[in-house]
Amino acid sequence: MSEYKYIVIEGNIGAGKTSLATRIADHLQARLILEEFAENTFLPKFYENPERYAFPVELSFLSERFSQLKKDLLINDLFSPIVVADYFISKCQIFARNNLQKDEYDLFLKMFEIVDSNIPRPDLLVYLYLPVEQLQRNISQRGRAYEQKIPDQYLENIQRQYLEFIRLHEDLRVLLIDTSEVDFVHEEKDELRMKELICASYPAGITRIKA
Repeated sequence: MSEYKYIVIEGNIGAGKTSLATRIADHLQARLILEEFAENTFLPKFYENPERYAFPVELSFLSERFSQLKKDLLINDLFSPIVVADYFISKCQIFARNNLQKDEYDLFLKMFEIVDSNIPRPDLLVYLYLPVEQLQRNISQRGRAYEQKIPDQYLENIQRQYLEFIRLHEDLRVLLIDTSEVDFVHEEKDELRMKELICASYPAGITRIKA
């Protein structure tokens, strides 16, 4: 069982966030919150024309994530008191900082700060680290058409933004796991290893582990 009541699994595009969050929620008999991005009509357009669609895609994600988390985190479920999510509201800021021009980002940040103050912090933030080569392999295998042309540089920039965010937020309890040598989707021993790591106790700050 876990001492944490709100666990977030985060990582770059293709890191395996949803797969792991689903397995951890099942293991802990927790309530699972998965990001709802399939209906975001701006996302495919953004990958085709980032400069034109960056601002609307970031605004739409902010609105959708805030609406979902505000609703799902306020549920008082006595039978599933633990919540596991495959995203953190701060990913809005991370992606916006990478994707927006300075004037757009400054405007976005004002709206984000209002939203962020209304969402609770996770008890444990898990960041799945994978090299870009492996991220690209995962992206290719899952076969979402609009993701197939994501440049390596974009993934490297997003990874850097995530790691910078983690470095600057020492108030959070962060478990940074290098998953480059495990396959928790297909290998049971690796899945068990990840469950053990995420259910262990950690101090506030950043704990780095190679799985």
